[in-house]
Amino acid sequence: MTRDNLNPEHFEVHIKASVAGQAALDLLAENAPVSKQKIKKAMQNGAAWLESSNGIHRLRRAKKQLGENDFVHLYYDAAIQGCTPAAAELIADAGEYSIWHKPYGMYSQGTKWGDHCTIYRWAEQHLEPQRPAFPVHRLDRAASGLMILAHTRKMAQVFSEMFKNRKIQKRYRATVEGKLEGIDLPYTIKTTIDDKPAVSNIVSVQEQDKNTTVTIEIETGRKHQIRRQLSGMGFPIVGDRLYGTGKSEDNLKLQAVALKFNCPITHQVREYESKD
Repeated sequence: MTRDNLNPEHFEVHIKASVAGQAALDLLAENAPVSKQKIKKAMQNGAAWLESSNGIHRLRRAKKQLGENDFVHLYYDAAIQGCTPAAAELIADAGEYSIWHKPYGMYSQGTKWGDHCTIYRWAEQHLEPQRPAFPVHRLDRAASGLMILAHTRKMAQVFSEMFKNRKIQKRYRATVEGKLEGIDLPYTIKTTIDDKPAVSNIVSVQEQDKNTTVTIEIETGRKHQIRRQLSGMGFPIVGDRLYGTGKSEDNLKLQAVALKFNCPITHQVREYESKD
């Protein structure tokens, strides 16, 4: 497909460099139906990729000189490029890792179409001194709350192992539709999600006028675990567009409110709680 036949609002191009030394921006501009300024912004936002003998990686530098036979990929979506993330809040900086409060609407991970609305990219651009950031666990885009970011690949592996071996305690707060009554605390929810066991424990219940706020500690980290389990009990989280009743226009009332673990640097217990 030629440049003139591409939709300037949503397209992807894949180009092989024919000569060495050409700037990536120039090659993309020759093949994409948008201006150099928009391409440069998209590159900074993580929508361009360089495929070379070293593998495939995001390509952010417009002036990056290409090698002969390198491939450049651009995944452009005007709506995605027009998104602006809300500000994340730094809770603690331990050097090799940091703790953040992720706001509603911010992503945990990027896609091939960009990563400028992710918590790790926000950290890379706002931490001082600047350093790379690697997510070691996930929090739904519609949820908010505490997240850990590693700043070296080694530390990312350490935290990944800690999560895998359940050495990090995570506590969440959710407001569900209806009155959740008549359960003995702690109340354990055991289900299967994607053919894997999923275990959560409701540790406190606070009734409101029509809804109930529950505090939950999870033993496993399956996709949408809390949302799916509470909905399966007949008490979907307020504002849940996927598993709820559609009665509420509110944002998802799910927040990661506490983290507890032994610091892999100092080996001391660290506890973090959300201010909200």
